[in-house]
Amino acid sequence: MPDPVDYTDSQTLIAAYVASNLVGIVFLWIAYRNTKLARFMFLLLFGWASWINYNTGRSDPEVYLDYSERAIGFYSRFITGWFSDHITLFVSVIAIGQALIAIGMLLRGWIVTLACVGVMLFLIGIAPLGVYAAFPFSITVSIAAYLVMRKDDKDFLWKGLGKGIRAGRKQESIS
Repeated sequence: MPDPVDYTDSQTLIAAYVASNLVGIVFLWIAYRNTKLARFMFLLLFGWASWINYNTGRSDPEVYLDYSERAIGFYSRFITGWFSDHITLFVSVIAIGQALIAIGMLLRGWIVTLACVGVMLFLIGIAPLGVYAAFPFSITVSIAAYLVMRKDDKDFLWKGLGKGIRAGRKQESIS
C-alpha cells in the first residue's frame, strides 16, 4: 500500500481542503443536473472510501488519531479516548457502512433512499472533524444526496446511467 499523504504539512492540507470542496461543489451541481450521474459518483466515492478505510484501519490504524487535532471538543475527546483503543473495529464498521452506501446507490427503490440517508448521516457525522473532513464539503455533498433522494427515479443505476448522461448533454446543449 502506498505511503499515506502527510496532511500535517500545511500546504498539503490546504490543497486537499480546496480540492475536496471543489469536488463537493461539482457533486452538488451534478446532483442538480443529473441524479443518475450523481449516484454513480456516490458509488465511486463511498466504494473508494470503504476500501481505503478498511485497509488503513487494519494496516495503520493509528493514523486516525490525527483527526483529534482539528476536531471539535467532544469528537477530539472521543478519538483520544474510547476510539483510540478500538480503532480497527470502529473503522471497519465505518468501512462496511460506506460499502453498503455504495451498493445501495446501484440498486432501486427504498434502498436508494436509504443509501442517500446514509450519505447524509455519515457526512453530517464527520462534519465536526473540521478541516480534516474538509468542512463544508460534508454539508455541500449532503445537500447533493438530498437532491438525489428527492429527484431521482430510484430505478437500478445501470438502467438509467447512460440515458441520464445523454439527457444531461442534451440539456446542456439546449441551455
